[in-house]
Amino acid sequence: MNDQKKIKKNSEAPVSGGSIAVQAGVLAIATIVVRIIGLLYRAPLTAIIGDEGNGYYGAAYNIYTIILILSSYSLPAAISRQMSTKIAVGQYRNAQRAFHCALIYSLIVGAMGSLLLYFGAGVLVKHNAVPVLRVFAPTIFLFGILGAVRGYFQANQSMVQTSVSQILEQVANAGISIGAAILLIRSAPALATETERAVRGAMGSAMGTGSGVITALIFMTAAYLRYRKGFIRRIGTDKGPVESYGAIMKSTILVITPFVVSNFILNLTTTLDQMIYLNMLIDGRKLSEAAVTTVFGLFSNKAVVIINIPVSVATAVSAAIIPNIATAHASGDLKETRRRSVNAARMALVIAVPCAVGLTVLARPVTMLMFPQWETLELASVLLALQAVTVIFLSVGTITNAVLQAIGKMNMPIVSAGAALIIQTAVLAWFLRFTDWGIYAMVFVSVLYAAIIFALNELFLRHYLGLRIDPVQVYLKPILSAAVMGAAAFGVYRGIFKLVSGFGGEYFSNFAAVLPAILVAIPVYFFVLIKTGGFTREDILGLPKGDSLARLLKKLHWL
Repeated sequence: MNDQKKIKKNSEAPVSGGSIAVQAGVLAIATIVVRIIGLLYRAPLTAIIGDEGNGYYGAAYNIYTIILILSSYSLPAAISRQMSTKIAVGQYRNAQRAFHCALIYSLIVGAMGSLLLYFGAGVLVKHNAVPVLRVFAPTIFLFGILGAVRGYFQANQSMVQTSVSQILEQVANAGISIGAAILLIRSAPALATETERAVRGAMGSAMGTGSGVITALIFMTAAYLRYRKGFIRRIGTDKGPVESYGAIMKSTILVITPFVVSNFILNLTTTLDQMIYLNMLIDGRKLSEAAVTTVFGLFSNKAVVIINIPVSVATAVSAAIIPNIATAHASGDLKETRRRSVNAARMALVIAVPCAVGLTVLARPVTMLMFPQWETLELASVLLALQAVTVIFLSVGTITNAVLQAIGKMNMPIVSAGAALIIQTAVLAWFLRFTDWGIYAMVFVSVLYAAIIFALNELFLRHYLGLRIDPVQVYLKPILSAAVMGAAAFGVYRGIFKLVSGFGGEYFSNFAAVLPAILVAIPVYFFVLIKTGGFTREDILGLPKGDSLARLLKKLHWL
């Protein structure tokens, strides 16, 4: 009994910011803000550096992303898992040593990645993208340190610092990308060619990425120093055995590696799909390169970009639940581990299902709002509507990946992602070879890939946790509520669109109609969800200001 009390007491980190719903909510809001900033600044930046400069930036950024994933992108999640299991049983000294080992790992791997980008740029990218990639090089090193510090706070179940740093990073990235691009282009010699100016603009944009990481690192370092005394005081209460740095470093590498491989497979899928699609249609079927590339761009740069906005919320939730579930699992409380796992899946579905339905019924309005290119609007809208269901599969798959990693089954997400990659690659090649589906084959295998991960992860959780999910409570009630919401949103949109269509152009009418439709959809969805019991009073009380919200809903006779 005393041991259980000790575990419960020790699991409460001094910087903890509240329940998993609060922590996940904080990260989710930050993620949405970051996405919006990213969408807003890309248009003016492209106007400054041009399509050619954007091409050089994109070529360099793709290589930068691959090296980042292989070096330090997975550090926050891996470190939070490694440390939280030790914090759960009061091993604060070992948790601090795990942080030190993670820092050493990030310094070594980050330095190797930076050197590879700088000195290998000539091999990794074409001539004009070389200086752009070299500007990216130091960012790999800095991001590793930033990831380690973010992981430290996440292990203590405090997501506020990470959330604020992400917003600061994106704000600095946006501002400095635009400013540096303008300055470098204006400082070009008078006789500089358009290509030379484009390269300079791309270099300025790359500077923004590094500057954003520096800004976030300064903030996170200041936050760490602020809480340092509390960390040291907590370490002083630890009288347990101390592990050697060698043993902790070994376990740190064993924890980080599956995270890296899993993320690498996820990103490899996108690259592999692109290669197969373009090669089989352009080289194999001798179709127009311009036409094939344009249609693929509608899929990857419009439909997928929109899909990734709600999915990013699940990614934020997964970062919050890893230390939360790892703590319960390390404490040996299987019942609590199951409860937290189911709640995390429900949380993801409560958000993902209405987003999927909304993107289906309002596919054309949403696409027009974000990408108002009339000549490709219809096809882009259809691609979005057909792919919207992946929001559900990807969101739940992301959460179940995090649960498996939190309970120490870190190789299982690799198995599910690897199996999905093999199957969807074979199916894509078959469809492109023997059918005329074209870009619709890409949509189909995207849904298939996400569905396979979704299904396999659920099977793994049944096996390792004995997890049983109530399909009516977790799936059916959100789907029913979202269906009612979708009908209401579509009706409001059509009504307002017809009402205002005589006062301006189609874009104005769409803008005036789609926002009220969304504002109506949200309360309709939650009203039906609460009335059907899909979202209970206990769920509401777990939210930020849950008491006040519950009282308000009771006055409105929703509860």
